[in-house]
Amino acid sequence: MSQAVRIGRQVYLSGQVALDERGEKVGPGDAEAQVRQIFRNIERLLEQAGAGLEDVALLTCYLTDAAHFPAYSAVKKEIFPGEAPAGTTVIVAGLLDPHFLLEVEVVASLD
Repeated sequence: MSQAVRIGRQVYLSGQVALDERGEKVGPGDAEAQVRQIFRNIERLLEQAGAGLEDVALLTCYLTDAAHFPAYSAVKKEIFPGEAPAGTTVIVAGLLDPHFLLEVEVVASLD
């Protein structure tokens, strides 16, 4: 599975979880730490595809518990201090690995 695919001027990122560049899990039980790692991953993958955070058009966040939404929302506001991308947040029963509290998918569009 590809972590990022660029088709023309669109970039699609697979769901990102809190893994660092070595594949180690980050922030056990800590939603804010996981969100920060996820956005680091997103930024790195976008850069590799020739895009940046300013190109993000859509975020889809899957939360394992609504209690994690404030951490996601706060970090997202730091990352996108102006107008945020379109977004959807969904509460799910769980993710493939129970360590992960959330997962974020991204669609970016290059102008």
